[in-house]
Amino acid sequence: MKSNSNNIFIVLFILVVMGLIGGAVYILYFSQETTDWDEEEIEEVNETTETISVVGNLKMGISNFDTMNPLLSNNKEILNIDKLIFEPLINITSDYNTEKCLAKEINKTSDNEYQIKLDTSIKWQDGSSLISKDIQYTVDRLKEINSIYSPNVRFIESVEVPDSETAIIKLTEPVRFFEYYLDFPIVSSSYYLNEDFQSSGKIPIGTGMYKIASIDDDKVFLIRNDRWRFIKEKTPKTESITITKSTSMGEIFNSFKLGNMDIINTNMPNYAEFVGTMGYNRREYAGRNYDFIAINCYDSLLSSKEVRKAINLAINRDNIISSVFNGTKTASYSPLDYGSYLYDTNTRVKSNQEEAKKILENDGWTYTNERWQKNIDGYVARLTLSMVVCDDNEERLNTIYNIQSQLQEVGIVLNVARVNRDRYYQFLNEKNYQMILTGVTNSVNPDLSYFYGQNNIANYYNDDIMSKIEILDKYSEIEKQVADDVPYIGLYRNKGAVILNANVGGDFKSNNYYTYYNFNEWFRQQ
Repeated sequence: MKSNSNNIFIVLFILVVMGLIGGAVYILYFSQETTDWDEEEIEEVNETTETISVVGNLKMGISNFDTMNPLLSNNKEILNIDKLIFEPLINITSDYNTEKCLAKEINKTSDNEYQIKLDTSIKWQDGSSLISKDIQYTVDRLKEINSIYSPNVRFIESVEVPDSETAIIKLTEPVRFFEYYLDFPIVSSSYYLNEDFQSSGKIPIGTGMYKIASIDDDKVFLIRNDRWRFIKEKTPKTESITITKSTSMGEIFNSFKLGNMDIINTNMPNYAEFVGTMGYNRREYAGRNYDFIAINCYDSLLSSKEVRKAINLAINRDNIISSVFNGTKTASYSPLDYGSYLYDTNTRVKSNQEEAKKILENDGWTYTNERWQKNIDGYVARLTLSMVVCDDNEERLNTIYNIQSQLQEVGIVLNVARVNRDRYYQFLNEKNYQMILTGVTNSVNPDLSYFYGQNNIANYYNDDIMSKIEILDKYSEIEKQVADDVPYIGLYRNKGAVILNANVGGDFKSNNYYTYYNFNEWFRQQ
């Protein structure tokens, strides 16, 4: 028995050894291709591990949250973020041009009528189709509520919908460059059927890149919209966005410093006081609050464009920005230089006080007893001017005293007329001044009639410009003409900034209108 057991053990041992040898032969010879492929895959995985991994969520913050409904919100930053969710008939581009969005055609059929053709293949986030009634419904809502977008429809008399893809917009009067007014977000008429729009508790839906997944007490959560028409060719690198509701901008800045916030958009000029100056990236852009000097071209002294040119050349904007604003403004030379594609940078005139003196000399002025004088129609005129400023605007008061000092350096005497607000607007409305320091908030609509049209505040008239003021293709010619005539002297405008966690990457082309151009390319690196 023992011998048989030993024999069986020996046989089993031999079989095991042969099996191991056979397995080794199989691995060495028969699976050589598989082994090579595995080695390549390992190398590829290792290479991927060495590159930066992308985080699928970006964190933002909103203070003073009211609602994500774009027609009802009065929060500028919510409306900014809402553009990722809701879309208009036309988009405003990063250089303030227009491009079609929900509208595939916009035809001006008369001075007071526009025909809109929709791309009805576009889907709402609930799967229903975009239809022309959605335009009609949106305009009607904007007319009955107090919305930030209500001014966009103030000239619309009615919207007719002859079919599902066509809307006919009738205006109360002709509107220059009306297409720019079509940048308001469109909402779904069917989604709010039998609902009170203003009190509806539904989470709003759009047609854009992202959709609202949830709205909680402290957060709003956005996810990619799989029904977005460009989802395949422009798949957003960021899968989701977490928007934290904050009580103040100070809280948002603190969260950013702690790394709990990735992106902040702000128009606060002193944001560096809250977040410091290191450890993050920033993208500053020109704002649309534009301060300038209007020059009364009817005035006996200022009717001379040589005098206006000399004043313009004598003023150093960089000095004003540094001395008065500590760098928180940006120099401005034109109502269009907020980033508009229509602005011609070649028309920009830099400060040159020596050139200013030469212009006055060539115009017949002589510098005597520390002031300029000239014989005009038999009497000696002295270059002493006045400028009106509102006495409750500290920034403009400081600016005008800086200008007064600069003009003194070239021998031009400037008297400052400080007046109260009521008197200031009386001067402005009656155009009863030599010069006035004032400002406007530029519209995205590039219409220049306020500056160069009939009854403008500089009493400036030029037949050639009047013939071109409704033709955008002629704006470069207008810019060159007014740069030579100098009815206005642009000074500065505000700045905005996008503050970015150092790990946030993308194609950043933010402007005052919109922060998130090309957002499908934005991402956060691990």
